[in-house]
Order: sequence, then structure tokens, then C-alpha cells
Amino acid sequence: MRRMLYGVLVVAFGFLVAARPAPAHHAFAAEFDANKCTDLTGTFTSYEWQNPHGYFHLDVKDASGAVNSWTFETVSLSTLKRSGTSRRDFESSIGKQVTVRACLAKNGAKNRAAAETIKMPDGQIHRIGQDVEGKFSAY
Repeated sequence: MRRMLYGVLVVAFGFLVAARPAPAHHAFAAEFDANKCTDLTGTFTSYEWQNPHGYFHLDVKDASGAVNSWTFETVSLSTLKRSGTSRRDFESSIGKQVTVRACLAKNGAKNRAAAETIKMPDGQIHRIGQDVEGKFSAY
């Protein structure tokens, strides 16, 4: 009887462990507001070329002249590569001025956004995010 009870407890514990929530990939709409998109121009300071999303950072001056550091999320690296954007594009932009079209975070997180496009120092515009505003045909 004890042996059977022990077996049932082990199996039940296994189900409990297996049933715990798995980390899920987020959707754009869960984190960012497609109705609050804006253009930001600043100095490209750094980037993280990683999956599931790339990230980069800009120093942007506000109206008072104070510099604020912004973090932008991109699509996956494979999608960036398919659209013609490479790590070299980001690397060569460090210390230079770029303009980003991005949608702001929903949760009120300061200085965080999902990038749609980036205008590189050479003037080229790269699609680096979802086309939430339906404007990519213009590029």
C-alpha cells in the first residue's frame, strides 16, 4: 500500500512540475502601442545582436537639452538579415546620428520602444521591425 501511494505521489509531482507555465514569447500588441509611434533622432550608442530580438540604444536630447538613453527592440536576427540589415550596419553606426521610427511601450516604461525603421547615417532606411503602421511600401 505504501509503495503504491509513493508511486502515485511521484507521478502527481511529475505532472505538477510539467504543468507549470512555460516562458512564452510575447506579441507586439502586448508590449507596444501601435497608436503611439514617433520619430526619434539621436546618437547610436550600442547594440545587442541576439535572438529572439535585437536591441539597440540611442542617446536622444529632449526639448530642455537633457540627454535620455532609449532602448529599441527589433525583429529577430533572421528577419533583419532577410530584410538586408546586418550586424555591420549597426556596428558602423555607433557614435553617429540616426533616426528611428518606433512605437512606444504600453506599460509606461520610459524610453523603451519597438523600432519599425531606422534611417542610417548614410541616409539608407532599413526595415527593422513590424510594419504596424502599414508604411513600408513608402520605403
